[in-house]
Amino acid sequence: MSKTAWIIFSLLTAGILGLMIVISGADKIDVSAIDINTIQVGTKQNGNIADHTEGSLNSKIILIEYGDYQCPGCGTENPKTQAIVSKYSDKIKFVFRNFPLYIHTNAKAAAATAEAAGLQGKFWQMHDKLYALQSEWSELSADSRDKKLLSYAENIGLDIAKYKTDIASKEINSKINFDYSLGQKAAVDSTPSFFLNGKKLDYSTWSDDTKFTAAIEEALKQ
Repeated sequence: MSKTAWIIFSLLTAGILGLMIVISGADKIDVSAIDINTIQVGTKQNGNIADHTEGSLNSKIILIEYGDYQCPGCGTENPKTQAIVSKYSDKIKFVFRNFPLYIHTNAKAAAATAEAAGLQGKFWQMHDKLYALQSEWSELSADSRDKKLLSYAENIGLDIAKYKTDIASKEINSKINFDYSLGQKAAVDSTPSFFLNGKKLDYSTWSDDTKFTAAIEEALKQ
């Protein structure tokens, strides 16, 4: 799906997304006491898997993305986001959180793959690969998808025995559900969604590199 088609699709489905992104009762995590606009350390709630971050952890500026690996718009935006994060690597901290939409049947498996890679110190390598090669796996059947994702794990040099154990672990499931719950608290209703120091950026801002950069520059002045 092209970016334009994705935008049209998102607008048409906006009214029903609230029904389609609800976690089942068994998976819900209570995040009512959590400050969602700060970096999350590893706890029992998130499977002891902390937020994935890039940039300067000492910065007062925090950019948080809630993303879905199967989302076409997220795939299109990722290289542009990474370029902006690289440009401001000494001035901002960037956080990626999982928000797999239920209309994307392969999204959670992809999120688990990225998290499993993270347990071996290769989260961002897998993160970027999943987006770059999205068209290869996004519409596959479950069996074919798992084989393709396994090939990515092999390609980046993961310990495959550990990878196979980790992707099915309760820790990774907790991490994904925790991220999702944070997104629900932030009223995320589509992906990607970006928050700059707690303020949600609208589509016209984050989809335009000049406006995205201007928003960061403005935050740095405050």
